[in-house]
Amino acid sequence: MDLTKTGEFIAERRKAKNLTQAKLAEKIFVSEKTVSKWECGKGFPDTSIILLLCEVLEISANELLSGKLLSKEEYKINAEENLIALKNQQARYAKHLLTLEYVVGFMSSLIFLISIFFSVYVIEPLAWKIVLVTFGSLSFLIGLIFTLLIEREAGYYQCGNCGYKRVPSYKEVLFSMHMGRSRYLKCPKCGKRTWNKKKIDK
Repeated sequence: MDLTKTGEFIAERRKAKNLTQAKLAEKIFVSEKTVSKWECGKGFPDTSIILLLCEVLEISANELLSGKLLSKEEYKINAEENLIALKNQQARYAKHLLTLEYVVGFMSSLIFLISIFFSVYVIEPLAWKIVLVTFGSLSFLIGLIFTLLIEREAGYYQCGNCGYKRVPSYKEVLFSMHMGRSRYLKCPKCGKRTWNKKKIDK
């Protein structure tokens, strides 16, 4: 998928519909800056708004992914290629999110441990000890929430027994045992508790 080509196509169709970036953004519930980013080839519409964008621009999702209007013959040829390209792009995005999860988790834990160390062994005034412990605890809590969001949203989990693929609830992610990228979850399909592996490509 060529983001520059797709961006130019979005701009072309927007102008053909006599829409400004601001007006298009308003119709699809995003910011004008987001539309500008797409048209400059620096981003791509989220899958949740692709259909709405296509409806406003009067194009198909396949044409959006191809970056041009398609004939019937081209439509069939490009459909499969575009689905594969979109799938690969989503997998790359999920990998970036999971890398970010490691970084945020490590940094928030490190800040927490350093805060505790300084409050116990270095800082004397009680008020400063309280400030440090509070700061470290808040950093850890924010990091935990952020990593929890990423852990649930990036990819999916696959049942170790029946192979059923799903995205667990936040509660399941928070309270389930885990080792690396595997979690001990109850499968809603087969009803068995097994180690579910994290997958990022469907």
